[in-house]
Amino acid sequence: MNDRHRSVYSYRAKLGLITPPTNTVNEAEWSVMMPPGVTFHTHRMPLHPDTTSVEGKAGLMHDLQGVFTMLKMARVDAVAYACTAGSMINPVQSLPDSLTSSAGVTAVTTSAAIVKALHMLGVTRLSVATPYHDALNHHETEFLTENGFIVENLVGLGIGATGAADYVRIAETPLATVAAHVRDTFVPGSEAILITCTDFPTLPLITTLEAEFGVPVVTSNQATFWSMLRAAGIDDRFEDFGRLLAEH
Repeated sequence: MNDRHRSVYSYRAKLGLITPPTNTVNEAEWSVMMPPGVTFHTHRMPLHPDTTSVEGKAGLMHDLQGVFTMLKMARVDAVAYACTAGSMINPVQSLPDSLTSSAGVTAVTTSAAIVKALHMLGVTRLSVATPYHDALNHHETEFLTENGFIVENLVGLGIGATGAADYVRIAETPLATVAAHVRDTFVPGSEAILITCTDFPTLPLITTLEAEFGVPVVTSNQATFWSMLRAAGIDDRFEDFGRLLAEH
């Protein structure tokens, strides 16, 4: 056991995880991927649909700082704000850098993790599959484009168009539907497939889709998990969760 974590279960690292209130997939997929000696500890936080106005950003930071303060008491090595659309703020490192500075613990956001993962894989041209409605899809396309990516195609399933209460349906999407959605979205010439939303079930599909299309597959939960492990100094490689975790 190291000096920081004299714990039966967390002797290598402790990770903090902040999820939206309806999210149930993130924890399930992280549980499958978590290596021995590493644990994660979760807190839910309200969704913040406005991340562009001064008031909206201030409200988001207020809630995040409160949750960071609580998770920090568990002596976590890093904290992830695991909300894809809600963390898509440019410059991409502005939110995690601000949180790291103000909270005194390393902060990771899903959007920053995705950008970092795509850069690590050396890809630019993307086919993007989401569960979202048009407004969030437009927001995501703008975010990716502003970060230097070429969105060859981005298609959503339209979930959430009737209001935030509809978001619970994202976790209920069958894996077969997710796979068919990716196949319908993929455009030849794309260098990677990006599947976004931390509540979208994708983990069992990653290696199959990579073999089928011959390009890396990056997902919100996989990229956030990868970024958090590396931030905590855990360099383990994994064979079952895509090229990102196998090679980087």
